[in-house]
Amino acid sequence: MTQDELGRTKVAEEVVAIIAGLAATEIEGVVGMSGGIVSGIAERLGRKDLTRGVKVEVGEEEVAVDLFLITQFGMSIPEIARRVKENVKEKIEAMTGLEVVQVNINVQGVHMDPKQAEE
Repeated sequence: MTQDELGRTKVAEEVVAIIAGLAATEIEGVVGMSGGIVSGIAERLGRKDLTRGVKVEVGEEEVAVDLFLITQFGMSIPEIARRVKENVKEKIEAMTGLEVVQVNINVQGVHMDPKQAEE
């Protein structure tokens, strides 16, 4: 929530979650988002639920993000995580004015192309 002379601006948690989810899936190596431990079913990010695999806690001026990702087999998970963290932080801060204090990455699965699975 930001305040200026004309009043305050509050950004809904769902909006922050959508920004985070879209920013995460922009990164090469992120195949999709997972519903997390509760659902137990990994799904690709779809238009119907843009917040799947994203949990956010929004405070007055700060936000913390938890992401549940599915990564591409054969790619460096630490490198994917670093790039996701940077992109999510940059996009949320630029679009909302909130300070991102944490981006936690939880890799829930690894996706293999059918060709890789055959080999």
